Amino acid sequence: MRRKLFGVLLAVCIGWFQAEALTDAAITTQPEVVNDQNQTSATLSCNLTNPSSLVKGHYWTNNGKIIDKSESNSDELYIKHDIKKVDYHSAGLYACVFLTEPQVNATIEVKALPHVVAYKHSENANEKDKAVLTCVSHGYPLPTDWSWYKLKDDEIDKMPIVNGTDDKYEMKNTPNKTTLYVKDLDINKDMGMYQCQGTNEMGSASDKIQLRVRSQLAALWPFLGIVAEVIILITIIFIYEKRRKPDEINDDDDSGSAPLKSNAATNHKDKNVRQRNSN
Repeated sequence: MRRKLFGVLLAVCIGWFQAEALTDAAITTQPEVVNDQNQTSATLSCNLTNPSSLVKGHYWTNNGKIIDKSESNSDELYIKHDIKKVDYHSAGLYACVFLTEPQVNATIEVKALPHVVAYKHSENANEKDKAVLTCVSHGYPLPTDWSWYKLKDDEIDKMPIVNGTDDKYEMKNTPNKTTLYVKDLDINKDMGMYQCQGTNEMGSASDKIQLRVRSQLAALWPFLGIVAEVIILITIIFIYEKRRKPDEINDDDDSGSAPLKSNAATNHKDKNVRQRNSN
């Protein structure tokens, strides 16, 4: 009984000491966050204090993926990672990971303006149909707000588009994508330049899409063109045949008269021969 009680107390003490060891391990990051729009480069660093065990190595991750050439087997407690250019490509959630028992890590946020780009910079649709305009965003953090505008001819003044306006416009947004549906297209009112804009805590970015609206008769033009070509071809063939037939008749008449003259000359010669023989 005493041995069992002693074993229980020993296990409790070991667990308490392990918990204390885990609590004492700490990582100090520098900086805690990169969010200066004017900052073009950055150096991230982590300093591990009071590790729970020997450090067998370390590495860096960006958005959960191990960064190339960041893995090391060294037992260093201070590590750093250089970002040569802070933009939407390099922005993300970075983490330094120390290979101890258990592993410990700390995170550093690198934020940048969103990168907004149109899925297609030119869209074509037929009158009375529906046009679909799409923009996507990359970087960290993703936009928290999306807006659409109809640009005027000078592309400086713009008219905000409100979702659900008179059943004309419909927007569907996710953090990394926005889609604008323009319904019942009017060739005079809806054709033109549109702008999508994404906004995060660092600021806004935008891109433009040219919408071209075709007339309802546009689909008939290719068919009418083919019909016109066929009519012209038939007319040319008809005129050619009409002009060719009289020439063929004249040729036939000439070829038919030649043998008659030849036969007459032959008969005349035969007659002369008979007269000579009779003499």
